[in-house]
Amino acid sequence: MRFSTIQRILGLLLMVSSSIMLPPLAIAWHLDEGSQTAFLYALLGVLIAGALFWFPVRKQQRELRVRDGFVVVTLFWVVLALVGATPFALAEQPHMSFTDAFFESASGLTTTGATVITGIDRLPLSIQFYRQELQWLGGMGIIVLAVAVLPMLGIGGMQLYRAETPGPMKDNKLTPRITETAKALWYIYLGLTITCALAYWFAGMDAFDAIAHSFSTVAIGGFSTHDLSIGYFQSTTIESVAVVFMLLAGINFSLHFVAWRSMNPLTYFRDSEFKTYITVLGTAAAVSVAYLYFSHTFQFGDALHHGIFQAVSIGTTTGFTTAAYSHWPGFLPVMLLFTSFIGGCAGSTGGGMKVIRFLLLFKQGMREIKRLVHPNAQIPVKVGNKALPERVIEAVWGFFAIYVGCFTLMMLALLATGLDQVTAFSAVAACLNNLGPGLGEVGFHYGDINDTAKWVLCLAMILGRLEIFTLLVLLSPAFWRR
Repeated sequence: MRFSTIQRILGLLLMVSSSIMLPPLAIAWHLDEGSQTAFLYALLGVLIAGALFWFPVRKQQRELRVRDGFVVVTLFWVVLALVGATPFALAEQPHMSFTDAFFESASGLTTTGATVITGIDRLPLSIQFYRQELQWLGGMGIIVLAVAVLPMLGIGGMQLYRAETPGPMKDNKLTPRITETAKALWYIYLGLTITCALAYWFAGMDAFDAIAHSFSTVAIGGFSTHDLSIGYFQSTTIESVAVVFMLLAGINFSLHFVAWRSMNPLTYFRDSEFKTYITVLGTAAAVSVAYLYFSHTFQFGDALHHGIFQAVSIGTTTGFTTAAYSHWPGFLPVMLLFTSFIGGCAGSTGGGMKVIRFLLLFKQGMREIKRLVHPNAQIPVKVGNKALPERVIEAVWGFFAIYVGCFTLMMLALLATGLDQVTAFSAVAACLNNLGPGLGEVGFHYGDINDTAKWVLCLAMILGRLEIFTLLVLLSPAFWRR
């Protein structure tokens, strides 16, 4: 393990990450909100800490290995959550404990959208903006951004990119150079964000809300500048904009790149994962609309827009709300929560297990049924017209097993802290899937649960964001052997 190289990278990344304090600091200073001191101290503290890490090993130029990449990614996400928590802990409003500050920061950076804050409408604008900014930066991954910058600092980035995106991807690299790949992803991400902000503005939001909500929409984060989330605006036009961009952000960004480069929108419909993604969300939306209407919960018009919006929001793991979906009748709340386990496409900003894994698990299950009838048949698992190697199928089953195991252990841990079964189940599901709103006590916010449960859920958020293996591989004894 090249610890000096890892230390140098962490120092550089900390110094770069201190710049995230600048926009909210400028807002606080301009409006004289009183929160400028918290952001200034946080900026200087992170900058100095990064310099202290970097300076003793500044001349280390050795290339990263894959194992080093896993360590850097995991350490940086934990350290960045600590960095992000600093303004929350130092600010007078909201007055937060360290546990709450870390929870809010981790939730933002992992694009989970679970919050411990109530009275969001009354927060200083700088704090409101900072929460949204954390989600936007976390959406495509701070490390992917760093991949585009690190080569200029003399650091190879491919190992970081592989550790940050461990799920099944269409192409490991869209372009011949990893730096150009990261830049291509960020150009798409930035373009979607700007377009989304303009669409929100034209739909009736003011400029601040439009920018803030575009950050959390494209990041599939779910933080809002209002306690009532998107429901605050009472506008079907704004909700329609949100639905469109949540759908776009949940699609594999590699597919966006290929479609844009070929200038052919039919590219999307040739992709098996995209077709599954649309089918799952379309089915969830249709069931939600029908049940809300026939159960007399809403009139047809309201059932239509609430049902579609919540199915897309929960299914893509965004977590925006227009209504208290946790209080909807019958099976709907649990069904919607289950759609978050599937989540967005691989290579998107969505959470969950990812659509491609769900598709492969389904196809493998169907293959086993066929094998019972034809035990000697050679039946490949295909995505599109391409047969997948058995190693990929084994990896997906391994991921699913570890996912279920982690979910079970964390739910039992929450139950041991005194939470009820509905709250414990939904809280772990919402945090591990990077969804946000759950059921029971966490239907609206997480401020009332105990601190031990919050730390367990912070672990769940980071596990979900790094797709479990990136973090758990560090706990393997084999990883640390020479």
